[in-house]
Amino acid sequence: MPNPLTISMDGRSRRLVIMTSIVLILLGVIGIALPQLMSVTLALFVAWLMIIAGGLSLYSTWHGFRERWVVWLKPFILITFGLLILLHPLAATGALGLMLAVYFLLDGFAGVGAALERRPQHGWGWIMFNGILSLLLAAVFIVGWPFTSLWLIGLFIGISLLFDGISLLMFALGSVKR
Repeated sequence: MPNPLTISMDGRSRRLVIMTSIVLILLGVIGIALPQLMSVTLALFVAWLMIIAGGLSLYSTWHGFRERWVVWLKPFILITFGLLILLHPLAATGALGLMLAVYFLLDGFAGVGAALERRPQHGWGWIMFNGILSLLLAAVFIVGWPFTSLWLIGLFIGISLLFDGISLLMFALGSVKR
């Protein structure tokens, strides 16, 4: 049996990882407690990222390729969509919810198909369970769309951040001090 991997951290690194994990846990709890706030915050964050990327693209286009009209499309599209999301974050949340529903639907079908292909092998049931769970998540999104998008996205992000923080904290606490 191979020896387990030992991770070592100095005190400064350990404190930094623990602080990061606590911030992630707090953000996760906020996302779970206030999922609508988390969803709208995500939409606004994406809007600002698009506007900043559009501004950088605009700067790059102005200084490098301004003679061709087609290169102006990228900054125009980024800034326009960023502003649209910024002005209508609830509609953007609904669109994001629809995209997640399609993702979960396709992921569910792929998971069920993969499980059926592996059926007599050990562990195929877990793959089937994951595929069915993805189909159920898609159904939850689709049945209530667009109204459920506002709280489901924030809830899912909150749960993800919470478990990211917990796993990071456990990693830091389980590491060996140098």
